[in-house]
Amino acid sequence: MPSDDAVLEVSVLASLDAIPAAEWDDCACPETADGGPPLDPFTTHRFLKALEDSRSVGGRSGWQPRYLAVRHGAETVACAPLYAKSHSQGEYIFDHNWAHAFERAGGRYYPKLQVAVPFTPATGRRFLTKPGWEVPGTEALLQGALQVASNHGLSSVHVTFCTGAEAERGGAAGLMRRVTQQFHWVNEGYPDFGAFLASLSSRKRKNIRKERAAAQGFGGEILRLTGDQIQPEHWDAVWVFYQDTGSRKWGTPYLTRDFFRQAHDHLRRDVLLVLAVRNGRPVAGALNFLGREALYGRYWGAIEHHPCLHFEACYYQAIDHAIETGLKRVEAGAQGEHKLARGYLPAPTHSLHWVANESFAGAIAEYLEAERAAVDEEIEILTGYGPFRRTGAEADQQE
Repeated sequence: MPSDDAVLEVSVLASLDAIPAAEWDDCACPETADGGPPLDPFTTHRFLKALEDSRSVGGRSGWQPRYLAVRHGAETVACAPLYAKSHSQGEYIFDHNWAHAFERAGGRYYPKLQVAVPFTPATGRRFLTKPGWEVPGTEALLQGALQVASNHGLSSVHVTFCTGAEAERGGAAGLMRRVTQQFHWVNEGYPDFGAFLASLSSRKRKNIRKERAAAQGFGGEILRLTGDQIQPEHWDAVWVFYQDTGSRKWGTPYLTRDFFRQAHDHLRRDVLLVLAVRNGRPVAGALNFLGREALYGRYWGAIEHHPCLHFEACYYQAIDHAIETGLKRVEAGAQGEHKLARGYLPAPTHSLHWVANESFAGAIAEYLEAERAAVDEEIEILTGYGPFRRTGAEADQQE
């Protein structure tokens, strides 16, 4: 346990090769000491190193690793995934308008610093600390990130998809808080998918049954694979799906082909792969990651169009797996109000922002205050339109 006068040293690391995996993971996922999975698979040493080793980050990607490590003597007590960014792609908390406004006024917005998991809109701890070091470790990491920005004359520091507790702590330290929203499915202890359906209104229940029947009629079978069930040829199919979706959504896919090779070698126990196979060939699929309490939907793609197959592979199979394995929730990724009708309700997501220019920071703070109120209202309204059964007059209207 730290003493009040503990001396902490913050280092900036250009590669995860500079820190042993066990030292990083003692901060990122100390819960795995019991032999179970991490709460957050995305901040593990193996996931971040797969991004680095596959050159999905570094090089010309616009994500330059600047990991932070905090040491007390010879002991690593905290760390953080920090990147110098030359653009705002792959973040999912959008600040493009801030960048345009700052540069129109004659400022230089890039490079900036991002405490984040690249290309991954999933909530998790961003200030990774050993148990007992939460307060001093987080303070050291935060001050370290701000010092790096100051030393290099950078415009800003952004902490994206942090936890609510981290957002509160950062806000108390003077950073600006931002609230956005995603759609998550919550497991209310359902024994099976039928029990989940029974919690929905009659109309939504019938619609989901129709969608599942349509999807299952695509002419093949739907497989759920994890761990050693996943073979190298399955990643070949995932790469094809990912390229198609990535080129349509982002212009250029963020992940390299080698990331999927790295995933097979190092991450497949963290993965749930849903594949729609017809005539022996995968024609569509969804890539999910598994945490101790949640399933995280990441990528979907298809080389053939079949009605409702997207809903089945991405949403209903994820719910099936969560129920069967006792996971508490499914986080379906960024955007998509169509998820609401399929049992996914809006949930707040949090980020923190520091901007060096005081005038510009003041304008952003005013914007964020109004945005938080709007997001809170939107979450309340969307939740009210949720698919779950009501009672009394509400039920009569909904049915």
